[in-house]
This record gives sequence, C-alpha cells and structure tokens, in this order.
Amino acid sequence: MPKPVADALPFERPAAETKLGPTGRPMPDLPEPRPLTEHGNARVIAMCNQKGGVGKTTTTINLGAALAEYGRKVLLVDFDPQGSLSVGLGLNPHEMDHTIYNLLMDRDVTLDDVIVPSGVPGMDLLPSNIDLSAAEVQLVHEVGREQTLARVLAPAMERYDVVLIDCQPSLGLLTVNALTASTGVIVPLECEYFALRGVALLKTTIDKVRERLNPKLEIDGVLGTMYDGRTLHGREVMQRLVEAWGDQVFHTVIRRTVKFSDSTVAGEPITTYATTSTGADAYRQLGREVLARCLDG
Repeated sequence: MPKPVADALPFERPAAETKLGPTGRPMPDLPEPRPLTEHGNARVIAMCNQKGGVGKTTTTINLGAALAEYGRKVLLVDFDPQGSLSVGLGLNPHEMDHTIYNLLMDRDVTLDDVIVPSGVPGMDLLPSNIDLSAAEVQLVHEVGREQTLARVLAPAMERYDVVLIDCQPSLGLLTVNALTASTGVIVPLECEYFALRGVALLKTTIDKVRERLNPKLEIDGVLGTMYDGRTLHGREVMQRLVEAWGDQVFHTVIRRTVKFSDSTVAGEPITTYATTSTGADAYRQLGREVLARCLDG
C-alpha cells in the first residue's frame, strides 16, 4: 500500500525539487525581489577577472538591467580604458565631454557632470574611454592612490542601491582601485580550462586588498559564463569550478547564445533587446540570486 504523503520522511522530496542545475547542485527556489520604498546605501560590486573575454562587460550590463527591472537604482561604472561598457550601451566613447577619467583627475568635476542615462529606466552610467589609461600612470604619484575611485564614488552611495564596476582585464592600479572601492566581487569565469588557471592569482590579489586596504571586501560569487552543456569539456570545467569554489559559485550559469553579440551591436541589454530569450532569463535569475545572496539577505 503506498505510503501517505503526510508520513513521508523529511529528506524525501518530489523529483521536481531535486532537479540539478548545470553546477551539479539543486537549483534554489529564489524569492521574488521585495520592492523598495527608498533608495541608497549602495553595495559596490566589482566585476573582476584579469583574463579578457570572459563576459565581464556583458554581465555588468545585463545584471545591472535585470536589477533595474526589479526596482533597484543601479549605477554602472566603466572602469576599462577600452570603453566596452559604454559602447555596449550605444555610446561613442570619443564624443563625450566628461568621463570617469575627468572625475578621477579633476577635483572640479562632479559626479553629476559625468553620469549619463543608460537608456534603461533606473540605470545610469559613468562612461569611459582611452583617456583612462593615462590615469594609471598619473595616480602613481598621488597620495592614497588606491582610494581615488572610492572617494569620487562616495556621493553615489546615498542615491543608488547597487554600483557595478566593470574592471579592465588586468590586476593593475585601476583594478586595485575598483577592489578598494567595493564591498563585493563577482568573478565571471568562462567555462574553459585555461580560464580556470588564472583565478588563483586573482584570489591572491583580492586577499591582499582585503588585508591591506579594504577589510570589508568579500567575494559575492563566481559566475560560469559561455557555458555549453553539450560538450564534455564544458561540464568538466563546471564540475572543477564547483569543487574549487564550492558555494561561492552561483547556481545561475550563463550559456552561449548569439543574442548577446546581437544586443551589443544594438547597444542595449539583452533584457530589452531579446526580452524572452534564454539569455535574458538567465540574467534575471542571476539578479534574483545576487539580491538574495548579498543585497536583500
């Protein structure tokens, strides 16, 4: 005779509840983000990996847009001299009167002089261009050079809920500035073997910044990007990632799709360019996971 449901043991769960995600762990039941009645006390998150082409800029744009959809006020900071974040939101970096470089180096320039709308309601941008590459040299001679970005971002803390910094693919002074200004770090990591090798060096840098400059800094999560579950290689890299980083790996995984390239060309997030696509859904899920893990939790 079948056992009544009421008598089922606590560890017995329906099959639907034990479905494993790409990380090999059960997918969590993420709550719907709570609405906010006021804004401020921003959490600053650096999108950081010294390897290029792992999805830092794509994640900054689309995670920011997803958080804005959930009613958060978001500021994106383009902290890469290549200006990819600015280009990805439809701006021409060479036609801007003020950029993050002017904010860093000229005390007469204010945050409001540099901030521009991103085209997404609730999300603003501090743009960048090649001028920022000069800041790394000029800041070397400044007193408290590692805290320069934190100083200029201070007025934004009371106006925004989240500040996302798109770091350049290096571990130089600009990246150290971003880590010093941040409360958390998200590490986008391409699901490819060579991408795993450099993460230990990044973790060493994060640990040094925490010890010497910013004791509040913590790793909010490691995000698997460009995942292709059809390949054995992709699945093995994801398995190794979870073995190495454990619960710091987000349950959300960003799969490869041509829609990301298309939305970049269109100069808008995938959440508005292809709003019903799997890529848009993935970043909305990441937004809920980030909110549950380190913002609303």
